[in-house]
Amino acid sequence: MKSLVQIENIGMSFETKKGPFIALRDINLQIREGEVVSLIGHSGCGKSTLLNLIAGLTLPTDGALICGGREIAGPGPERAVVFQNHSLLPWLTCFENVYLGVERVFGTKESKSKLKARTLAAIEMVHMAHAADKHPGEISGGMKQRIGIARAFAMEPKILLMDEPFGALDALTRAALQDELIGVMGKTGATVVMVTHDVDEAVLLSDRVVMLTNGPSATIGEILEVNLAKPRNRLALANDAEFIRCRAAILEFLYQKQVKKAA
Repeated sequence: MKSLVQIENIGMSFETKKGPFIALRDINLQIREGEVVSLIGHSGCGKSTLLNLIAGLTLPTDGALICGGREIAGPGPERAVVFQNHSLLPWLTCFENVYLGVERVFGTKESKSKLKARTLAAIEMVHMAHAADKHPGEISGGMKQRIGIARAFAMEPKILLMDEPFGALDALTRAALQDELIGVMGKTGATVVMVTHDVDEAVLLSDRVVMLTNGPSATIGEILEVNLAKPRNRLALANDAEFIRCRAAILEFLYQKQVKKAA
């Protein structure tokens, strides 16, 4: 499988009043086309920092990041981001929020009718056509996240970056959106990098789980291959031996690091 993103010897530090704070060090990772990679670790281990570096929202202190053969020097339409906060504009309808992203990417290449069709297709993909004319204030948190995901996929990015996209939702809504995302990823074959604190979510959605050591100076501790057939069904996996093995491996890593941190 072809590598889409190369992360080579990345280090990230921030200047503080007490001197430089080293958030990440010696990060090396290759992300293949069409795979789903989760970043997991304790709070403060630099998961979101690493995601922001891939997004181009911040630039590394050391090393290089390459996407599609080009160095990442800033944000770009080939890398779409879905944040924990849906980031929808409240004065626009759901349709208009998705259309705004589509127009920015394809506005100079396609007619308005094609842009509208592309927007509607993305909204239908997340089963939100019934709310296309509603404003964000008129729909639930889970529905807002669906629209945020639709906007990201509508831009047809090479890679979708998700920073705890379901973290603020209740357990039932979170599970429903995870299942929704499994369906969307199956249809699009998208490459996804996702930050999560949820071990079950990481195993359910991912091809690989990247486990980061505690910060400061966090680095990659282990990478777990998740050998589960797709599409995945959460109920069928509840007693699956591979699911249980992967879950236990992540918990063991996190527990060992937590004990070390506490000591």
